[in-house]
Amino acid sequence: MTDQIILNADVRERTGSNKARVIRNIDGMVPAIVYGDEKDTINIKLRLNELTKASENELFYTQVLLIKTGENEEKVVLKELQKDPAKGKFLHADFQRVSRKTKLKVVIPVNFLNEEECVGIKEDGGVVAKAIREIEIMCLAGNIPESIDIDIENLHLGDSIRLTEIGLPEGSEVPGLTEETDQMVVSINAPKAVEEDPILEEELEDGEVTEGEEVSEEKDEETSDSAESKEDSSE
Repeated sequence: MTDQIILNADVRERTGSNKARVIRNIDGMVPAIVYGDEKDTINIKLRLNELTKASENELFYTQVLLIKTGENEEKVVLKELQKDPAKGKFLHADFQRVSRKTKLKVVIPVNFLNEEECVGIKEDGGVVAKAIREIEIMCLAGNIPESIDIDIENLHLGDSIRLTEIGLPEGSEVPGLTEETDQMVVSINAPKAVEEDPILEEELEDGEVTEGEEVSEEKDEETSDSAESKEDSSE
């Protein structure tokens, strides 16, 4: 199990756009809020280096995080991370408190297992087509998977796996999934036919001419003879 991501924070006593600019430009920190779970919203500021490092981990966007403010600890999930569109600097972060029983909607990456051992690829010469790389699921905050693993080892040529056929953690579901909204996740397809170049005639030996060239030469000779005949008659 991957270690939980921890962010250290300080409580913000004052709020407002001017104070936020001071926090970012002078303090070198990022303003943020923590809300939800029927508790008061708290205003905090995060260390820029910690937030930057955490944001480079894909689990930062899907897993439960731990925010420490002194002796207080808050289990949260990231709800919004604002960036300056021009400079890419972090401007603000919103975190929602969770308990183990809190149901969340999260996007989880799909991990395809045993691709190199897939029967349809090794024995049938097929190719794998991955239609979905991540799946949005609804699950308990205490049971968010790091990835959704799909084993494709036993898939043959023409086989596929759809959303309704994948296994999800207990208590998880794909919101709004029905037979009508079902989608292909992965399939093993026949390789596309490669259009071959036309077979070229072997290079001609020195001095050899093709049939087309012979005809052309014959026409040139006929034209020359005709021209000579006209000259003789004119004389």
